[in-house]
This record gives sequence, structure tokens and C-alpha cells, in this order.
Amino acid sequence: MSSGSAVLRATTQMAAPPFRADVVGSFLRPDRLKAARERLLGPQTPDQHLGPHDNAELRAVEDACIRDVIALQERAGLQAATDGEFRRRSWWLDLIMGWEGFSANRKGTTEIMWRNKDGGTQPFSRLWINSPVRWRPGATVRAFEFLRTHTRLVPKVTLPAPILVHMYACGNAGVLEGHYRDIDLFWSDVIAAYRREVEALVAAGATYIQFDDTSIAFLCDPAHRATVERWGTRPDDLLRLYARRMNELLAHVPKHVTVTFHQCRGNREGHWGAEGGYDPVADVLFNEIDVHGYFLEYDSARAGGFSPLRLLPKGKIVVLGIMSSKTPVLETKEDLVRRVDEAQKFAPLDQLAISPQCGFASSIGGNPMTEAQQEAKLARLVEAARAIWPA
Repeated sequence: MSSGSAVLRATTQMAAPPFRADVVGSFLRPDRLKAARERLLGPQTPDQHLGPHDNAELRAVEDACIRDVIALQERAGLQAATDGEFRRRSWWLDLIMGWEGFSANRKGTTEIMWRNKDGGTQPFSRLWINSPVRWRPGATVRAFEFLRTHTRLVPKVTLPAPILVHMYACGNAGVLEGHYRDIDLFWSDVIAAYRREVEALVAAGATYIQFDDTSIAFLCDPAHRATVERWGTRPDDLLRLYARRMNELLAHVPKHVTVTFHQCRGNREGHWGAEGGYDPVADVLFNEIDVHGYFLEYDSARAGGFSPLRLLPKGKIVVLGIMSSKTPVLETKEDLVRRVDEAQKFAPLDQLAISPQCGFASSIGGNPMTEAQQEAKLARLVEAARAIWPA
């Protein structure tokens, strides 16, 4: 690494999250877990078997698999652990579908599409709001309680960001196709539901909460910005609205809880949903949203360069997603070190950390790699972090 004096000031071990080597959240579901879920709940179509279940036999399989994925993270040398999202089928739908007011399918009209390297596309799930949005106790808190009692690491919980509800419902126009006739009332109900969820998690002992989001990252993509225009909203106005709505929720999070904000361009079985650098959103993202840190996708040219990091204010951390969870190819330690060296031209090294760009299995199908390849990536991540920020 260059800038040796900076290296000496920034050490591997961090007292509080986000950590120098961190993970976004999801891990590959073991075959036995996927098989048990299908055997006990039945075949899984896009709009079925989302949200909490009460099957004791499946819960026992989940428990065993979660103990294993916790052990994996401890073995790798991480400071925080998730439960791999093993009790979820989807990184976002399981929470939302556990509340009142929602349905989802891939049959509705949506312009948001998955893309792959061959140019193929398929639609995202469309969210529908059929009745007033109301919080209900779900599986997330219970899942966190199991994680907290079974790891010596800092237990981390991930939640889909509330702004996703608006984006995946196709903006104001899409929301107004359903129950609501007043957009402000819609937002009030959504934020109230999220406050209840966060309050329940904090009461259960959560001190590290991450909000996962694609909405703002999608506003980096000219194609998605054009979609938002067709919805009748200026993209920059929507960006500031999303920042304000996030802060309405964040204002109610206790000060002892670390909150991070993950930005992703889509991650489903090797597919993605958007491309474009952070330049159009960086100022608002870094300076108008009241979180402690950011997990930013940086594993491919789709995410652009590091220059937007120059807008990062003091006191916040950016976790650079320079390792890919989409491909089994194992990055070299030297390549990871080089990427961080490039990034610190725009932000101080002590305000940087590293991670995969997203989870390894945002949906139950998972990305195209083996569990052994996943573990090798985690080990390499920690190896690189120790080289960049020596103890």
C-alpha cells in the first residue's frame, strides 16, 4: 500500500462496526436447507412461501444450518456475523410480505428488469399495496435472537430499506393504483411500520442494523432515471425525497445502534438490474442521509470509479464492495490491495473498509459458486484487510 502513514493510523480491528472486513448479509443456502424448505412448504413459485412459517421441522434444519454459517464467519476471522438470511426466501420480500397491505408477483407491469451478461432480461417482482400498510410481528426479530445467542461476534441484522416499497411499487403512480389515494399517508404508514420493526430489534439487543437498498443505486442508471421520469417524477427530486424518508426512520434509532446503508445494482443468481457510477447520487447519499456508514458495490465497471468518494464527510465509513459475490473467481490479495489504494486517493484510508459487493444469495437460489468458493472468498477478504490495515 502507498501512503504508509495512513496505514499506520488505520488498524485492522475496529471497535465498532462497520468493520475493516465485513459482509453484506446473505450466504449460499445449503442443499439440505433448500430441499427441506421445498419438501415441507411445497414448490416455490415467485409469490409463494414468503414471510414467516411455523414449521418446527424446517426451523430445526434452519437452526443447524445457521450454526454452521456462523462458524464459517468466525473461522474466516470476521468481527460481525449474520445468520446468512437462511430463514428468508428473499432478501426483501420476506419482511414486507409478513406485514399487512402487500402482495407481489412478476406478472404485473414493471419496467425494472433483471439483466445478464448475454443481454437477457426478466422482470423484477412488482409490489402491490392492497390495504393500509400495518406492521405485524414477523420472523426477523426471532431470527436475530437466535443469531445473538449463538455467536461470539457482533450480530448483524439486515432489513430492506423502506424506500424500496415505493420504488418496487412503481413510484407514486404505482402506489396510487392500489389502496392509497394520499401519498403522504402511504409514506406515514410505511415509516411507522419500519419504526415498529426497528424498535422490536433494538429491544431484542440489536446494535448493528443494515438497510439494504437498490433504489438510490438505480438512480445512477440513465435507463432507470428515464423510467422515473415516465412515472412523473424528476429523478433528483425522488433522490431527495428518499433521503428525507430514510431520515424520518433513522431519527428514531437509538444512538448506541450503528446503522449502515447498502447500495446495490441488483444481485440475483448472477444477474443485475442497473449500471452507472455514483456521481448523480453521491452528495445526497453521503451528506443528507444520517447513517454511520455505507456498503457500496464496486466489483465491476458497472459501478463506475472511486471519485465520488471525495464527497464523503468526516466521521462516516465506506465499505468498498470490491470482491464479487456474483462469480466464483477468487480475487487475489494484491488486486484487493490495489483497489483500496486507488480508493484512498479520494477518501482517507481510515474511513474505508472492504466487503463483497452484495450477499452471496439474495434469493434462495444463490449465485453461481460453491460453498467452498464462498468460504475461500471470505478468507481472502480478511487476508487482504489485514494487509491493508495491519494491527
